[in-house]
Amino acid sequence: MFRARLFSMVGVTRRNMKAMSELTLSQTLDSIDRVDGDLNYPLPPNWMQGRTGFGGFTAALLLHAARAQQPDLPPLRSAMINFTAPVTEGPSVSAEVLRRGRNVTTLLSRARVGGTTGAVGTFTFGAPQQSKIAVECPAKTAPAPEDTPSYLPQGLTKAPIPFLDNFELQLIEGQLPFAGSDKGYNRVWARHRDPKMWNRLEGLIALADVLPPMVFPLLKAPTINSSMNWMINLLSESVQTRDGWWLMENQLTAGRDGYSSQVMRIWNTDGELVIDGMQSVIIFG
Repeated sequence: MFRARLFSMVGVTRRNMKAMSELTLSQTLDSIDRVDGDLNYPLPPNWMQGRTGFGGFTAALLLHAARAQQPDLPPLRSAMINFTAPVTEGPSVSAEVLRRGRNVTTLLSRARVGGTTGAVGTFTFGAPQQSKIAVECPAKTAPAPEDTPSYLPQGLTKAPIPFLDNFELQLIEGQLPFAGSDKGYNRVWARHRDPKMWNRLEGLIALADVLPPMVFPLLKAPTINSSMNWMINLLSESVQTRDGWWLMENQLTAGRDGYSSQVMRIWNTDGELVIDGMQSVIIFG
């Protein structure tokens, strides 16, 4: 999530970005170096948010390292990500198997920068089971992506935070950040600009974190914030959706003493729920 002031030019400047190479997420995942069993990834400037890497980008690296460690894994069923320190440069990511059972395998991935742990991810993969239980959570009706306005404010042609340029966001309903609203709620269509990430699990994990904290619509001005943790359950083995578009819904549940909790859901274009999640965000001020 957004750890720096949204819609303000902090961290990496556009001039510095032009002086450095920019990579898509798919190119980043193809640019790894393996050293003593760990995977070293670059941190391109176009994936920054303030002084740290975009949280969804870091989560995608953690997942990629876990799957590289055990390439014969069953489908991903849940993920728990803890952001512990800023990821200020390309991290070195290790992955280890915590337990491999007959049906479920759990791995732990750790991203380090200069010896400091920046993020930890616990991923649980599970084979499908026979069950009489089948409960659905269909998406509410929504206009098609091409019939919705851009999430970015009118007249803003360039995303104010570098990593946002990697995504397309179309607003279905809800308030933008710093609107002074009485409700923290957004429903959007979202997809990667890079078609190579449309039907890739790491792409979906990165996309799931793209919206700002849902306390932001309640505020009237930017404030410092930081994601603490992020938990998601995956309810489908498929990451297929039409033209890469996913319907996202984020809603603030409660907030006090500088901490907030929100629920996060993602449906494919057929209205099938694929991700159900929750996130905790610190708000300073």
